[in-house]
Amino acid sequence: MVGKIIKGIAGFYYVFTSETGLVYECKAKGVFRKDHRKPLVGDDVELEVLDEAKSLGNITELYPRKSELIRPAVANVDQALVIFAITRPQPSLNLLDRFLIMMEQQKLPCIVCFNKVDIDEEDCGQTYERIYAAAGYRTLTVSARTQVGVEKLRGLLAGKTTTVAGPSGVGKSSLINCLQSDRVMETGNISEKVERGKHTTRHSELLTLSDNTFILDTPGFSSLELFDLEKEELWRCYPEFAAYEKYCKFGGCSHIHEPVCGVREAVEKGQIERVRYDNYRLLYEELKGKEKY
Repeated sequence: MVGKIIKGIAGFYYVFTSETGLVYECKAKGVFRKDHRKPLVGDDVELEVLDEAKSLGNITELYPRKSELIRPAVANVDQALVIFAITRPQPSLNLLDRFLIMMEQQKLPCIVCFNKVDIDEEDCGQTYERIYAAAGYRTLTVSARTQVGVEKLRGLLAGKTTTVAGPSGVGKSSLINCLQSDRVMETGNISEKVERGKHTTRHSELLTLSDNTFILDTPGFSSLELFDLEKEELWRCYPEFAAYEKYCKFGGCSHIHEPVCGVREAVEKGQIERVRYDNYRLLYEELKGKEKY
């Protein structure tokens, strides 16, 4: 029987099979450890059923992966959904850029989703949507509470395996609840004092939205460091820079201080959003500082 690993905890793997519509609790054969192959959430596998009544089985084969992410550790993901709130809490666009850079490093297409449009009294969502649409990302505003934009989001997820990223308190679990009908995830309350969410997701789990449509909810992040990235490579993680880099006078332009720079000129002309460029400069200096240690 063929299935997909939707959760892994303490050596047990929970495998969903569309053939039966059931989830089987499985162990992996010792041969995988011998070959240094560890099953991951998202893996397509072959399993043998040991006890149909108790839905117990063994994983007997791991099928080849079409992709593998390091963080989160998951296989066969098609795209990422990065969720931030428009307000309550106010979004850190620097943190959002860090998430996008992490996905760019792993060559994963991204959807940028701004939640809580129902309490967006100052129409900030339109501004955020414009900034990231201009950077080349599929971008939308939604409300998990009123379900505005949820059907459009559902269409972007259809037929794909999507990993979800974003800080705590932005409504990730509430939004995922809107997308599935058979299960309600625990949702957290926002602390009124500090407007930071409690961590309500404690392990990575692949949730089935429909046939061939899965979403991976992962633990929330409060900060992200830029791992394994040289400062000279950072500009490549800003897709909107690519069209203007050819107008730079010097090869290997850092887009920071060189006298003739196509990227900086595009910023001045409003062709690249200044907030994105300002975040680029901050992150460049952060990476530059790391080189000293």
